[in-house]
Amino acid sequence: MLSQIRSLISIIRLAGLAVAAFAMWGFATIAEEVLEKETDAFDTSILLYLRSLHTPVRDRVMLGLTFLGEPNLLLMLSVSLGMVLWVRKHHSEATTIAVTGAGAIGLNLLLKQLFSRARPQLWERRVDVRFYSFPSGHAMISMVIYGLLGYLLGERFPKQRWWIYSLTVVLVAAIGFSRLYLGVHWPTDVIAGYIAGFVWLIACIFSLQVWKQFDNSRPVPEENFLSPDRSNDC
Repeated sequence: MLSQIRSLISIIRLAGLAVAAFAMWGFATIAEEVLEKETDAFDTSILLYLRSLHTPVRDRVMLGLTFLGEPNLLLMLSVSLGMVLWVRKHHSEATTIAVTGAGAIGLNLLLKQLFSRARPQLWERRVDVRFYSFPSGHAMISMVIYGLLGYLLGERFPKQRWWIYSLTVVLVAAIGFSRLYLGVHWPTDVIAGYIAGFVWLIACIFSLQVWKQFDNSRPVPEENFLSPDRSNDC
């Protein structure tokens, strides 16, 4: 039975690596299309349609959602959770959260600088934006931080796992949509941000699993067995 479980876990990991490889191919394809400006018509048509949906109430909702994806907020969240987990002796999870958050932000800035895509200017924006557009930092970093948080909560509460995963997907998708609604990103920016974030998330989850397996495989200290038996001392 144990061997069957290990085989199933290995298959799941291989499937995850295959999905990550396919995602990397998808990112490269989108990036090439963006560099050649072949997505401009597609991107513009979607944003103009979303512009027609604007109402004051929807504007406020989208501003709230986009705030939940602010990189600074997510960095503070990852640092805070990392500190709490470290104090509680969950060192592998704490380190993974810190590396995941910092790595996602650093990778996003590197990709933005590499592609240097201008942001859309189809109407007057309601939020201040800086730096380049591709890929979306909100989409990428929320995918990584909320995705890892959802994974850890799912491991902690297995009976509610699929509810947690579903809510995580809805939250991350809503954050990406808010960036389109507010006109601060092209659709391909958000799609590419999700793909890049997913690849980094998979890499961090796999590294966490390897770390845990290494900790579990280490021999248990035998000092209790080697120390003299004092149960009969008077």
